[in-house]
Amino acid sequence: MHAVEFLSVSKAFRGKTALDQVTLSVGEGSFTVVCGPPKAGKSVLFRLLVGLEQTDGGQILLAGRDITHAPPSERNIGYVPQSFALYPHMSVYDNIAYPLNLSGAPREEIARKVDATAGMLSITHLMKKTPDQLSGGEKQRVAVARGLMKDAKVFVLDDPLVGLDYKLRERLMDELKQLCEELKTTFLYATSDSLEALTLAQSIVVLEKGRIVEHAPAIDLYLQPQHVRSLDIVGFPRANIVDVPTRSGTVSVAGFAFRLPQDVKAPAVILGIRPEHVTVGRTEGRSGRVAIVEHLGSEIVLYADCDGTQLTSAYPASNVTAPAIDSTVTVSLRPEDVMVFDRDTGRFLGRCTPAAQA
Repeated sequence: MHAVEFLSVSKAFRGKTALDQVTLSVGEGSFTVVCGPPKAGKSVLFRLLVGLEQTDGGQILLAGRDITHAPPSERNIGYVPQSFALYPHMSVYDNIAYPLNLSGAPREEIARKVDATAGMLSITHLMKKTPDQLSGGEKQRVAVARGLMKDAKVFVLDDPLVGLDYKLRERLMDELKQLCEELKTTFLYATSDSLEALTLAQSIVVLEKGRIVEHAPAIDLYLQPQHVRSLDIVGFPRANIVDVPTRSGTVSVAGFAFRLPQDVKAPAVILGIRPEHVTVGRTEGRSGRVAIVEHLGSEIVLYADCDGTQLTSAYPASNVTAPAIDSTVTVSLRPEDVMVFDRDTGRFLGRCTPAAQA
């Protein structure tokens, strides 16, 4: 059974479409991440699910039950919004415990759950403080803790880790994944951070301009995106995406010539290449001038100008000396790593092959 279903759901504000005929099924017990740029419609989708907004059309089902017009109190969904929304007159402890107090849970159970969740989020020392005594990051963690208190079958988290330092975000991501497995509960999580999406998700929904671009298992979406926007949005560093003309079934990019998939006849296509597939330093390849070098700890990201095209390369930093800016490097590409997308629809068309096979 699906935990959550959106069936042709639409929503507009002042005539401007926020969601356009969205159809989405979320598996029970899964961790699904909705990923997309700001204003893609992620928060609107979640607010419709928890009942803070009403749809303009379509249905929303929770475990098969139509909740499209049900009040929020009847939806049994744990919700962590982007805004902190803490009660200013309550202590941190009382803010976190509020959903359990509403449900009439025993005092001992409340104390146990609050202590466990506060420990997970590293806010045990804040229990007696009020929201006005907290930093932005601390408020965010208290809001997450309160959202997890509800005895719900579905938890909805709208970009809950934004603004936290990376070390804490990394730890909390691990904790959330573990919590999902332990509770066997469905998690829906929104973020514009593709690293968060890939770290957390069993499946990823790519949302843009109120429409679902793609929904697939996280690893499949990364390795074999079926739409160019999925390639662009999911992954860091961002993929190389180049709009090129075709000629007699071949394309040329950064001085490399490749053959297109046989059934591609369009006058132009979009090519996509992950940075880890742009190799720097081999003896065979094309010359490129180093424009930018970024040291990211265990990884080096290099931007090189090759025959009028800037290519991004990412490779492990261990035992490698990064080239100097303005130096010349050898860049190589494998044709099977070059993905081809339709210029008009963005859909995946196949991968290139060596031009010599023509």
